[in-house]
Amino acid sequence: MKRIAAFLLPMAFGLTLSLSLPANAQRENRSIGENQKEAKRASKQQQKYSKKAARKQRKAAKKTQKAQRRAAKQQRHRG
Repeated sequence: MKRIAAFLLPMAFGLTLSLSLPANAQRENRSIGENQKEAKRASKQQQKYSKKAARKQRKAAKKTQKAQRRAAKQQRHRG
């Protein structure tokens, strides 16, 4: 009976300790493959946002150029 208690007590303590760990600490204990997947997902997300920002920037540049051309054209017709 003492052997069973001596065996179960550390297991129960380990279980309660793992449940009480914060999510960040549990995340750090993941296997290498899971960290790689997470890094790949984060990289892909970063590329997505980067492309989106570049697209917005190109669109704004086109809009500015169009406005400048339009203003120059109006200047020629007025002058």
